Amino acid sequence: MNLKLKYLYIVLIAIVFACKSEPKKQLEQSSNGEKLNLKYATGFSVENFGEYSVLEIKNPWPKAEKTYKYALIPKENLAAITLNKDEFEGILTIPVEKIVVTSTTHIPALELLGVEQTLVGFPGTDYVSSEKTRTLIDQGKIRELGKNEGINTEVLLELKPDVVVGFGIDGNNRTFETIQKSGIPVIYNGDWVEESPLAKAEWTKFFGVLFNKEKEADSVFNHIEKEYLEAKKLAANVKHRPTVLSGALEKDVWYLPSGTSPEAQLLKDANAEYLWQASSASGSLALSFESVFEKAQHAELWISPSFYPSLEALEKANEHYTQFDAFKTKHVYSFVNSQGSKGGITYFELGTTRPDLVLKDLIKICHPELLQTYQTTFFKPLD
Repeated sequence: MNLKLKYLYIVLIAIVFACKSEPKKQLEQSSNGEKLNLKYATGFSVENFGEYSVLEIKNPWPKAEKTYKYALIPKENLAAITLNKDEFEGILTIPVEKIVVTSTTHIPALELLGVEQTLVGFPGTDYVSSEKTRTLIDQGKIRELGKNEGINTEVLLELKPDVVVGFGIDGNNRTFETIQKSGIPVIYNGDWVEESPLAKAEWTKFFGVLFNKEKEADSVFNHIEKEYLEAKKLAANVKHRPTVLSGALEKDVWYLPSGTSPEAQLLKDANAEYLWQASSASGSLALSFESVFEKAQHAELWISPSFYPSLEALEKANEHYTQFDAFKTKHVYSFVNSQGSKGGITYFELGTTRPDLVLKDLIKICHPELLQTYQTTFFKPLD
């Protein structure tokens, strides 16, 4: 071997050795990350630090005391960096390639982002109404996982999803604990805790981050926001605001939305006079029949009377319902009769992500002259 070749050989050996022995970079969080733009949602945030991002879930259920942090590392950066696992609930590689979600409200976001084919399992597939996702279920590409309260962990672990998107009412879910101990991150989705319809819809951006589709998610949400605000503006100048009753009796208690609820916000934006708009309690109101009747006997509209599918069913449940003017004039509207092929209620699946459609439905009911050619998506009059 001549001197020149020998020198090149030594240099190559040194380079290979250096590549093999170079340690992963230990990244530390700084405060100069680029934050995901959120206009309405307060339950999550995302901060991009260049080589990785940090997702924080701040309010996954009412009165949650803990913030859940997750590190999201792009696949191309995974081999070069390492993070302190003790700082995070989970570390994910993005874009996610296989996902399990646990609420039908999560499915529209997957479809709007064009990633529904990544869904590999779901608890209660019969509740899914979307034709796109139903086709995947029928083809056996999405496995049944049992009930949300007791997910079939054996099947789930066999599927090996990159992440499980769950929801909880208090954080005590032993199934999710088992899944996390197996090494699969569980991220709680708190869209249902948000206080406004647009805040709930903005959780589409949460899924956008998981799939490296931030721009697409931003575009999807901007369209929903635009449609919502234009519909609200259309209803703003009507002269007559119809009075509205909501809810129904459950045993001896009449449950209906409080004035601070997203449901009340939708009625306000539809420029209707919801009779309990001034109430400031959180969650639902629990009232007696007498107090509701006294206030709403002459309400012009009755919207969402529990799960009764017809006026006959309402009357059979309680003949006193027939004393309300809205019942007498057949101005009772519900979403229960808009269902998928397996009986899943489409409002529960799509309504959270598409509040613009919900608002247009309510405007059509309250001010039919404004949207004469519009066909409602969810709400229909009870026969």
